[in-house]
Amino acid sequence: MSAVHCSAKWVVVRGRVTGVGFRYATLCQALRHPGLAGTVRNADHRTVECLLQGPPEAVEAMVAWLRHGPPGAVVSEHTAEDIPEHPDLAGFLITG
Repeated sequence: MSAVHCSAKWVVVRGRVTGVGFRYATLCQALRHPGLAGTVRNADHRTVECLLQGPPEAVEAMVAWLRHGPPGAVVSEHTAEDIPEHPDLAGFLITG
């Protein structure tokens, strides 16, 4: 068990979420939360997937932000599920 309490979530966002800067805006938003790690990627032309891990308050803040995303995005569906911690995850990256 890690010394610092950590939360991990897998978030899937659907709607008009590609072609609107969603991944870059997610990266910028994530960098505002110290200790937050993860990835964001386009799964297809209407779906973005995001792995979040870090302090519970940072993870929850990102989950809330992903419900609407950046200006220009239209989120029609949003799911967030608890997942096991990834001990080697560090930083936040756009992966696809």
